Amino acid sequence: MNTETAPANVTLTPGQAGMLAFLFSEVAFFGTLLMAYVFFLRKTMACSPAPSEVFYLPLVIGATVCLLSSSVTVHLAESALHGGKRSLFLIYLGLTILLGAVFLTCTAIEWHDLIYTWKLTINRNIFGTTYFTLVGFHAFHVTMGLVALATLWFLTMRGVAEPQPVQLVSWYWHFVDVVWVFVFVLVYVVGR
Repeated sequence: MNTETAPANVTLTPGQAGMLAFLFSEVAFFGTLLMAYVFFLRKTMACSPAPSEVFYLPLVIGATVCLLSSSVTVHLAESALHGGKRSLFLIYLGLTILLGAVFLTCTAIEWHDLIYTWKLTINRNIFGTTYFTLVGFHAFHVTMGLVALATLWFLTMRGVAEPQPVQLVSWYWHFVDVVWVFVFVLVYVVGR
């Protein structure tokens, strides 16, 4: 008698399939930006100002902790919604939004310092071009994620909370966090 079981058929909803297709295209997009940064990395080391001069790591590490913590809170929010705990869902989703906003605030502080203290802009040198393009697109994606999360929060406050949109936005948010891990390692660790 055969005790092996056939693998279960995994069926995706159109929304899930669409989000996965979108995220795969985003992997290609960010992969290209990361590879461009790697390609120009040696040239960025010789730039003035150099990456080793301009980054204030405590700020970036704090921002990173906030963003990675927001992956935990968005997961807890999704679990609370599935458990029928609307109030807890709103709290965790609100914490996710707050942590994402703190991350963006830290990015803005860093950019202010780079632009006004170091005179580093996107057109100053190859380091400025690759850095602001990579980190800028990531910040844009975080901003879009915050818009989606805030929309879900307000819809839930009005009594409309559907699990699938929450799941799809959660997938997106986790993706943005994973991308940041690669950006952080490449720009702030390897690139210094």
